[in-house]
Amino acid sequence: MTTGLPHTPAPPFGRALGAMITPFTESGALDLDGAQRLADRLVTHGCDGLVLSGTTGESPTTSDTEKAELVRAVREAVGDGVPLVAGVTTADTRHSVDLALSAGKAGADGVLVAAPYYSRPPQDALEAHFREVADACGLPVMLYDVPGRTGVRIAPETMIRLAEHPGIVAVKDCSSDLLGVQKILARTRLAYYAGCDEQILALYAVGAAGYVSTVANVAPRRLRSILEAFDRGDTREAARLQLGALDLIEAMMATDLPGTVTAKALLTSLTLPSGPLRPPLLPATPETTSALRAAYDHLMTSPE
Repeated sequence: MTTGLPHTPAPPFGRALGAMITPFTESGALDLDGAQRLADRLVTHGCDGLVLSGTTGESPTTSDTEKAELVRAVREAVGDGVPLVAGVTTADTRHSVDLALSAGKAGADGVLVAAPYYSRPPQDALEAHFREVADACGLPVMLYDVPGRTGVRIAPETMIRLAEHPGIVAVKDCSSDLLGVQKILARTRLAYYAGCDEQILALYAVGAAGYVSTVANVAPRRLRSILEAFDRGDTREAARLQLGALDLIEAMMATDLPGTVTAKALLTSLTLPSGPLRPPLLPATPETTSALRAAYDHLMTSPE
């Protein structure tokens, strides 16, 4: 008998989402062929859907045109049945609306919207920003609560009010506020996705929809297995799998380096589509890459 919680409503974008890197050519141009090959691999190996042009996708350094081209190329590669969520975060509400409209035309199924950065708007302004994007684009909206990058938290009370908007359906959570997340889960029908890989099982166990993962760029099947074990009622196995992935999660996500840097270093080591980073990001050192590869190899050779 399944002992896991019923995860209702049905996740709007699937359960296991990969926060895909954006491959570039050695000259620094957008590598659409590489993006298609990587997207196909991620979907084939365990991702229900993909988030494009998010933090891991180096969205601050890709142009509006490149963002739309990326969505079109990935849509062509994975077909119509795979949910694609396009990041449209900017510091300007009008710009985010324009990106959301463009993403819809390019084939996105939803948009990812974080709080505008730098200006640090108060909660009433945040609420107005998200409502304006949702009203204008007509696509399902996934809010992105990542105060460590934006400088401002989407407060639980604000999230609860925003949940009343019919177009705001999901949240990618990087708040590190388990109490606040549980309050929102208890009072809304928002589909919550763990945005921090170390919290995949913890949030799923209290009713989250799944995850949006940077580590999924290199280990999509391993992370999906955590959800599958929990769904079949084997919570001990789910915990074993979560803890088994901890060394790789820590190596990729708990250092001073952004996950984009560590993901691209590992993908390059695995001869998978990646390419260079765009400045101001710099590549990982050989020593860091070696440590990342050791953590990856250990996980891949351990029992699943």
